[in-house]
Formats: sequence, structure tokens, C-alpha cells
Amino acid sequence: MTELYPNAPTGPSRRSALRAAGAGTLLLGTGLAGCRSAVSEASAGSRSESSGPRRGGTLQVAVNSDFTPALLFSQSGQSLQHRLIYNTLTRYDDRLSPKPELAESWTYADDGRSIALRLRDDVTFHNGRPFTADDVVFAVKNLQNPLRAAQLRATAEAVTGFEKRGDHELVLELAHPVNNLFDLFEFMVISDPESVEDAVTGRKLIGTGPFRLTRWSPGSGLSLERNDHYWRPGRPYLDGVELRVIPQADALISSLRSGQSQLSFNVPGKNLGALENDTRLRVKDYDTGGGAVYLGVNTTVAPLNDRTVRQALARAVDRDRLLEQALGGYGLASSAPWPKSSPAFSESHRTHYAHDPGKARELLRSAGHTSLRLPLLHVALPGETAIAESIQYDLEQVGVRVTLEPTDPATAQKKLISQDMPALWAAGHGFAQVQPSTLAVSAYPFNEAKNTSRYRSDRYTEVVREAWTKREQTPAAVNALHEGISRILLDEAFIIDLVVRGQVQVSAAGLHGATLNKFSYLDLDNAYLV
Repeated sequence: MTELYPNAPTGPSRRSALRAAGAGTLLLGTGLAGCRSAVSEASAGSRSESSGPRRGGTLQVAVNSDFTPALLFSQSGQSLQHRLIYNTLTRYDDRLSPKPELAESWTYADDGRSIALRLRDDVTFHNGRPFTADDVVFAVKNLQNPLRAAQLRATAEAVTGFEKRGDHELVLELAHPVNNLFDLFEFMVISDPESVEDAVTGRKLIGTGPFRLTRWSPGSGLSLERNDHYWRPGRPYLDGVELRVIPQADALISSLRSGQSQLSFNVPGKNLGALENDTRLRVKDYDTGGGAVYLGVNTTVAPLNDRTVRQALARAVDRDRLLEQALGGYGLASSAPWPKSSPAFSESHRTHYAHDPGKARELLRSAGHTSLRLPLLHVALPGETAIAESIQYDLEQVGVRVTLEPTDPATAQKKLISQDMPALWAAGHGFAQVQPSTLAVSAYPFNEAKNTSRYRSDRYTEVVREAWTKREQTPAAVNALHEGISRILLDEAFIIDLVVRGQVQVSAAGLHGATLNKFSYLDLDNAYLV
């Protein structure tokens, strides 16, 4: 048995993000915005150090789409509030080392077939009920329920047995080893079993987190107040949090500049440059690679069932131009889904599909096509529309006429889950920032068993399953498995990755201590306003 007693939790990496200083030029941590943000943060930090964290105040957070209760147990663009209301068992540091949250420590069996958890015994839910091992059992079984549409359902289903050793010790028995169990522990919010059906309709959201729900106004947002019985002494500092829906980019930016909002992760990339010189605001890029922009392809729609046609589309898109013009230079142009922090990252994979309209037209001709007409679905929000229009322009240069089909975020997510996408779609994905196998067994666009593109391959399944279930391997063997997954993704091009990016945070200079976990759940345990 291998016994682990991790240190106290830490926040996400504060490393400077990759910025594009002009189309095609990528700099690590040397963009002007990074310098301005660092100076502003250092100045604000020096002020706060002299006075220390302050209690009180309500943080106003601007979001561009409403909370969707039906997606509570999946990860989506509407997951920002999860960590405010709920806790998770563990949390990764920036090196993917798990740290304690509701699980104080753990003992992993040498054969990878079980893990013993020691849970905190001083935690209560918002309704006053004590947190126990039964709540962890419920959380796992809840994600095993296909109605929850949880991306990490396959990992939850690997848990086949539960052995309670008291109210705060629990052994999870596994059908087979998995190398992403701690991805599950950070993804899985611990909710109150007695009110879970009320949670997925938005009537009650009862967790153990630092804030409790006071009101959800559909279409307007969420109101949260401090949980005075939170298990972390003296936390949170804030009295409350208001998440307000502001879908229009101009109104969102005005809200930040006027101080009506102090935090947002939804400023469209092309608008970020206008905020970088505002001394009242700070722009910060989370260098976790927690998100990516991609072009999805339905492989059951002719002629997209031809790999050659899909490869032509992959060469047609100018990733550097999209990064600079639609995303404000925040991110990393890439043909593969992996951020630089991932063990699966490879520079050759990142640059595999260079922008080459001539080669794209040649590939289309070889497949018997000189022109095509295809629909492209996208979310009708300013940032997503700019991405879709950039893709539309590039595809038209090689003879592929694209009709844009705007839709709302909730509908897009449901279509993604149900495999009901049209020929093409532009969207974002996560899950490349954690264990590489998680992307291919969990994320809807990449899932080897059932993905949105309806792509199936025995070889893909074989490589993914081997990478997922082999816990102890030599570094060379692990690299070979990662290489195998990447090679299939690039060759088959059923998902065409374009830009890897983390969340870009715009905040008031007086806000300190706001962080994100690996799944972009907002953590305000240590946040305060000055």
C-alpha cells in the first residue's frame, strides 16, 4: 500500500500565459499585457499586504450565460459557480499533484484496484446535516447515472464497491486501475443527496461550500451569501457573491469599467486589448490550458466521412490569425488539444497542420471536390461568433461555403451530448489540462466510445483504454501511449483543434485571491475586496 498525506491545498498556477505578439509570433510570459498585469497586481498586492485581507463586501461577477441546472453535474461554460456552493474531495496544484479538500488523506493500493479515503469530520452541509462517507458514495453513484450527463462517468463507473470504515473513512474498490481517479475527485462536486432532484431543477443547491444560494432568477443570475458555518476557519471573507448575466459584450465591458462588476471570465478576446491599459482593471490568463477552441466534424455527413476532406479543413484554418483577431492573442495556436503543461504535449503535434490553403484545395480535389456547402453551428455570443466568422472566412478561401447557425449555450451543450450536431460546429472543449487519458474517455467531442463526431475506431478505443487503465508504466511506455492518442486525433481529424487557451480573467484592481481549479470552478475561499 502507498500512503499519501498531502500538504495543504494550493491555488492554480500564476505563471504568465502564452501571448501572441502579432500573428504567428508566440511569446511565453513576455506580452505587454502580461507586464501590465504583473505591475498592477504587484502594486495592488503591496497595498493589501500592509492591510491584510478584509472581511465584507459582495463580489459582482459578470457572466455571459445563465446557470443551467440540468448541467449541474457536467462541466460546461455554466460551471463557474460550482466551487462556490460545493466542495470536491481533492484539488490539483499546478503540477497535477492532488491536495486535500474534503478528503484529508488517502491510501492507494499498490495494484491500483482500491483507494482508502480519510474524510474531514468537521464539515456540514448548508442545511446543517453532517458530511459523512455516505455522501461520497452518493456522489460517485450520482455520476454513474446516465441522466447526469457527467463527462467523467466512465471513471465513476470504474468504482464497483464501497467499504465504509466509520462515518469518515471509506474504501473505493475499482474494477480495474485508472490513472485519472484524482481528475474525478476534483471534478465531482459533493451535493446533498436528499435535495439532488431539487438541485437539477434549480430549486435548491445545497452543498458544503463557502457560499449558500439565496436566489436563482432564471435569465438574470444567482445570488449567494456567506456560509457562516464553513469548515475553513475565518473563510470566506466576502459577505456574498452575485453572478449576473450580461450577454452583450459592450454592456459587460461597461459594467467592469464602471465598477458595477468586479470580475468576469467572459470578455471576448478581441475586446481584451481595450482593457489592458485600464489601471482600474487587471487582465490575467490562467496558464492551465483548461480550454481550447476547435472545429467539430460530423463524420457521418458526406463528404466529411472522408478523412482526406477533414484533413483539408484542418489545413484551411489560419490558427494564428484566429488567435490574434478573435481571441486577442491569448492562447496557443495548436493542431493538438494539449497545453504545454500536459505530459502529452509535443511541438511537432502543435504545428502538424500548418495553414496551407493550396494544400487544402489539393486535398479536396483529390477527394473529388472543388466546392462544398456546409452548415456550421456556433453559440450566439460575441466571442464565439467572432471565432465562427474567422473559420467561415478561411474555409471559403478553399471553396467550402459555410452557413452559420447560431444557437444558445444550453442548446449547444445538449446537442453536443446527444450527438445531434450538424456537419460542422465551432466550440470549446476542456479536459486536456488533466490526465491525457481523461480527454479521450470523458470529453464529449473525444470520447472513444461515444463522441459528438460519431467517429468510431477499434484502434482508437484500444489505445485510449490502455492509456487509461495502465497505472504503473515506464516513462517511455507512457509517452508511446500519449503519442498513439495524438497521432489518431491528428490523422483522423474528426476534431480539429485550433487554439489552446485557459480562462482569461478580467478583475477590478481591488479584488484579490480569486482562483480557478483545473475544471474552471471559481474558488473565492481567500478572495477579498479592498
